[in-house]
Amino acid sequence: MTTLRVVTYNIHKGVQGVGPLRRLEIHNLSHTMAHMDADVLCLQEVRKMHHREARHFPHWPEAPQADFLAPAGYEAIYRTNAITRHGEHGNALLTRWPVVQHQHEDMSDHRLEQRGLLHVELDIAGRTIHVLVAHLGLIRAGRQRQLQQLRQFIAREIPPTAPLLVAGDFNDLPAWVAQQLAPAGLAAPMGRRCATFPSRLPLVQLDHVLARGLTPVGAQVPRGMTWARMSDHLPLITEWTLMPEPASC
Repeated sequence: MTTLRVVTYNIHKGVQGVGPLRRLEIHNLSHTMAHMDADVLCLQEVRKMHHREARHFPHWPEAPQADFLAPAGYEAIYRTNAITRHGEHGNALLTRWPVVQHQHEDMSDHRLEQRGLLHVELDIAGRTIHVLVAHLGLIRAGRQRQLQQLRQFIAREIPPTAPLLVAGDFNDLPAWVAQQLAPAGLAAPMGRRCATFPSRLPLVQLDHVLARGLTPVGAQVPRGMTWARMSDHLPLITEWTLMPEPASC
């Protein structure tokens, strides 16, 4: 039996604030990642590059943010969702377990919001675990279409008996997200309220981790001004139990 700590976190591109008051938080985020002791970190709004911010901040990392944030011994997988005037950003997965393969699917519902789905297969204790990292749109009708696309992706790409984790910023509340993903056999940890947004005064949970083929242990959201300063979201930290694969006769 293996216990997995899985975190989802929208890092807001490593920068907080607006205009001349904006500040670089990517170094604090890096310190946080190293001490979170997660098996899998699912990140959204991760910059691959941004030429304007690199000129503005003297300590802007030379490496892409996914590589910069990966603790020692972790592998970083990044795929672009959005290409902008000055750079690009997307989803990332940081893991201490070996990566088998990965792919990306465009989930953009309209041209004004570029969204994507990152699919990573991990070898965890000799078993293949599938992880999907998503960042859904701002309009509920679009999110509903994106979740339908996500269910279709699961049916097409992931064996029905394979353990599966789905994590990300869904921009919607737990009951609705759970209802939309229940047909795929996915469920979230039950327990106390886990508000993740906005970080300075958390009122709602927009960030979720759901799974099938794993047993939920619990979920928590860290609090405090240090966390509130690093992003407009707080991280959601979940734990799951992966049972050994049944022996074949």
